[in-house]
Amino acid sequence: MLFAPIRLAIRIALLVFLGIVGYFSVTLVQVWLTSRQYDPRPAGAILVMGAAEYKGVPSLDLAARLDEALTLYQHGYARLIVVTGGKEPGDVYTEAQAGARYLQRRGVPAGDILQSGGGDSYGNISEAVPELRAHGARTVLITTDPFHEYRSMAIASELKLLPSPTPTQTSPISGWATVTYFMKEAAGAALGRIVGYNHLEWLHAA
Repeated sequence: MLFAPIRLAIRIALLVFLGIVGYFSVTLVQVWLTSRQYDPRPAGAILVMGAAEYKGVPSLDLAARLDEALTLYQHGYARLIVVTGGKEPGDVYTEAQAGARYLQRRGVPAGDILQSGGGDSYGNISEAVPELRAHGARTVLITTDPFHEYRSMAIASELKLLPSPTPTQTSPISGWATVTYFMKEAAGAALGRIVGYNHLEWLHAA
């Protein structure tokens, strides 16, 4: 009869494992489905999620996000663009500063650009909220990579914004290269719903 408790423990462990796998799988599907959504609509602002910059020059990933924001701006979906992102030790420019410079060089007036810091996705959005509120902008178009859209939307909703998905259509991260990112984002979204999205500092979109 000593084996009965062991069998029970194994069954419980198996059920827990299957539950975790099921939860992750459902979240992964949600992340994937959201990555395929593109729903531009009139909004108070276009919110560009931060990504790497190099000496004031946006990385290819950040440039793709900024180009999408520029297209939305030029089509009149919003008259305000919020660029986000802080900087790593030793950097001269923040990601937001690099983004603002990029947009200004392409004709966006400085007065139509707001800059926000943040060292991760939650910080990008949470630090932008006061400026958005000051401008009466609650509805936002979230511009980032497709695989990063679900978590960004979830964070924005948690912070009482009304987000709509407008992922970049020209991300340099594509094909099989996105698999790792989708898996990471699914893990982040799954954990974020449990522990809070503000506790995922270790997770970076790109």
